[in-house]
Formats: sequence, C-alpha cells, structure tokens
Amino acid sequence: MPRQKSIRAPTTASLPHNLRIPSTTPSLVKALGKLSRQSLLDLVFQWLDDRNVKLFPPFLKSDETESLDDEGLRPYPAERTLNDVRNAYQELQFRKGGKREVIDRILDGDWRHGITLRQLAMIDLRYLDDHTSSLRWTALELTRIGVRPQSDTSLTDITPCIPRVHASTFLTALQNQISPLVKAHFYLARSATLPLAFLRIFVTHSPYQNPRQAPETLTDSSRVMYVAFPDSCPFVYTSLASTTGSKPATGSAVATDARSLQRIVRDAVPKALSLPHQRYTLKPTALTAKSLEALLTLRGAGRSNNAAGAFSIFADAVIEGSPLDPRPSNTVTPEEHHKQSKRPSQSDLDPEKEKENKALDDTDPTSTTQNPKLSRRRGLSSELDARTAKKRKLAVDSRFGTSGTRLSSAPLDRLDVRLLDPPHASPFADDEDASDETHPTLSLTFSGTDVIAGVRKLAELGIVNAERMPTWMTGEEAVSVAVVKRGRVVKDSG
Repeated sequence: MPRQKSIRAPTTASLPHNLRIPSTTPSLVKALGKLSRQSLLDLVFQWLDDRNVKLFPPFLKSDETESLDDEGLRPYPAERTLNDVRNAYQELQFRKGGKREVIDRILDGDWRHGITLRQLAMIDLRYLDDHTSSLRWTALELTRIGVRPQSDTSLTDITPCIPRVHASTFLTALQNQISPLVKAHFYLARSATLPLAFLRIFVTHSPYQNPRQAPETLTDSSRVMYVAFPDSCPFVYTSLASTTGSKPATGSAVATDARSLQRIVRDAVPKALSLPHQRYTLKPTALTAKSLEALLTLRGAGRSNNAAGAFSIFADAVIEGSPLDPRPSNTVTPEEHHKQSKRPSQSDLDPEKEKENKALDDTDPTSTTQNPKLSRRRGLSSELDARTAKKRKLAVDSRFGTSGTRLSSAPLDRLDVRLLDPPHASPFADDEDASDETHPTLSLTFSGTDVIAGVRKLAELGIVNAERMPTWMTGEEAVSVAVVKRGRVVKDSG
C-alpha cells in the first residue's frame, strides 16, 4: 500500500513548547555556554524535577538502543532510569570541572534527541537572572484610556492604573494579536532574583506550526524580544535580545527585524491587557538603562520613582517630614549634619602625634609659629578654602541628594540629550521667539558605569557649578533621553 503524503497547512497557533531543536545544532553550544557551570547544573535539576520531567524527558536506555552498534561507543551512554540520570549530574556537581563537560553530556547524552523551545527559553531567562545588565531595557508606562465627562468628550483622559492579569488569558490574547502578523513562541516565567516576571517572545515568519527551516533559525537571538512586568506598578520594560535584526526572508509580508518586532509587540501588549470598557496604551517614559535594578528604582513600585535627585533624601528617610509640609521638622541643619559626620584628624586620635607635629613647627623656620605674617596668610587662605569646599558640598547635596552617590541604586549607563537652543540665543529672549526651533543644534551623550554619579563627582571637584546645573543632569528628571530648551526638558522620547 503506498504511503500517504503528509499535508502541511498554515495555522494561527503559536509555536509549541515541545518543538525540538536538533542537539547537533552548533548554536545550542553557544546558548548553553553563556551560563556558568553551576547555573547549568541547576537548570538540569529543574528539568529533572518530578513536576517538569514529563515536559523535558531525557533519553533513556531501551531494548532498541541496546541493539544499536554505536551505543557502546558513545561518550555518554543512555541511562536506564531517571534516578540514574539525576545521580550522574549530582556526581558532576560534587567534583570540580569545566562547564563544557556538562554541555557535552546534555547534548550528546541525556538530551541527544533535541532541546525543546521551552528549554531554550529557560536557558535565556536563567542568563537574564544571572546577568541583569546584559540587555538594554526601555521603560514604558501602562495607562488606561478613558472618556472625559460629557462636557469635554472630544478629549481622552489617560490615567495610570494596574490591571489584573491572568497569565494564560493574557498569553492567549497576545497570541491572537500577533498571529496574523508573525508566528511566535511565548514563554512567561517569574524571575528568581527580581520582583518581576519575564515574557520571552520568539518570532518567525513561517505560517506553519512546525516550520521547515534551518535549526539555526530557532536559536537566532535577533528574533527574540523580552517584556518584563514589575510587581504592583503601571510600568512595562521591553528589550531586544540583539540590536541588529535578521534580514527578512524574500516574499515575507512582515519583516522580523528589530524595529518591526519591537513595534509589533508594543502594539500587541496593551491590547492583550485590555478588557471591554478598559482600554490600555503604552506611553514612553524617556528612560532606558542596562540595569534592571535602575528601572525598578526609577520606574518601579518603590517610593523613589517620584523622588529622584534632591527629593531622594525624603524617600531614603535622611530627613524627617515632607517637602510639602509647611511645619518645621525637628531635624539638624545641613551644617550640623556635616559637622557631626566629619571624621577626626590623626592628631585628635593620637596625642603623641600632635606633640611631635608641634615640635617640628618649633624647629622649622618657615613654621607659622615663627612667622606671624605667613601664619595670617595661610590661615586666611585655608579658611577661605574650607568655606568654599563647605559651600560646594552643601550645594552638591542639595541638588543631587542621595541619588547621585557612588552607591547609587539606580545607575544610568547612558544619557542622550538634544539641545534646541541656538548658539546665539539671548538668555533674556522670550520662549515664543525660539518656538520654531525643532532641530537640535547640539547633541550630548554621556556614557559610563553611572552617569549621574560621575556628574556629581565633577560638581564636588568644582569643575561644574552645582547651583546652576539643570535637573536632567542631577537625576531629578529620572530620564535618559530628553530634548532640552533653555535648560528644561520640553519633550521626552522613549
């Protein structure tokens, strides 16, 4: 009887979790190699857990495998039971070795029949937990679109809110939004280190549920996008796994490059969260950073998201009371605070050292005790320097607060600013005179480990004037991208 040919038809279903990638795919070695040895072992134990082993079953020995001639020649022969597989990886954990040994056992031994899309997603999310600054994230504000009162129905009222989300319902709605455009695989999981949930989205332009493409296509990082949902706050973080997207296939209706992928997901996420009479949209916040901790601090559920810059002293409880409270607070003045925090000198700690210094002054002809005029000049100079340093320190603390210190909890690695002021503009000109300026005359880019902390250090050294510094340089605006006119942020872009 002739064998019937299989018929493949397009479908709008998402890519299944159990779609396997051949273990001989070279890019799988690169994906697993991103993790440390201990992270690999922890992930394997998670796959072998009783709750997950049915989803990721290892390759076990059977009568058919025993009859194969090359089974005995393999570096990692198949085990008979799950306990034997667990014991093998526990033995790897107890002894020292490289992570390549663990990778070879995974691909050549226990999962020689392939790695599923869900396992690959778990590998990527484990890497994000281990390296929270590996990607560049953009913060978007989730706002609800409502209707104003009947007196002004021509406008929309956008107010922030936090929708209640059911994971399976949200993924189904998101799949319905994306399926007409691209075929995608979704994986939603809770972060093990941060108070947020990760959504990994992999897209492909094939309309079939099991695409007949090269295995490397399923491991292409340029087709992956991440969406992070922090706890109890109306913000969403998005990031692309690669800054350069792959070239779209010939004849593909929708390109899977980075810009198209980001636009598709950004449009689909608020629609998937929307309900009848509860519509949402994503609004840019002009904040991008490589540190997820920085986004959680500036656009998260904590108190400091609206208390950056000088107002951070109230969020960190450095000073009691509130900046809006007209009543005086029972706190020390900034001068008293610096006086109390001033460290004692070495002579204060060691009386013998003070006597020795005094004896040296008596024998030194240029000593201030021998030359009264020199003593006066040095005294006035040191007093002037002390006053200048003290004034500068108070100005820096009053502008930066506690948010720009070296121990900043919200480090910004990049600050892009476009200035609209023409170089010949008069400081006394009206704002209306420069209203037609739309093209930036100067673009500034600050980059480093912590940009705000670096600007604060420049202010402490007296290189820049802290009193005349704009708010977007002190961290008070809490933005990393801004358009500035006359020192003020006039337009944000995320």
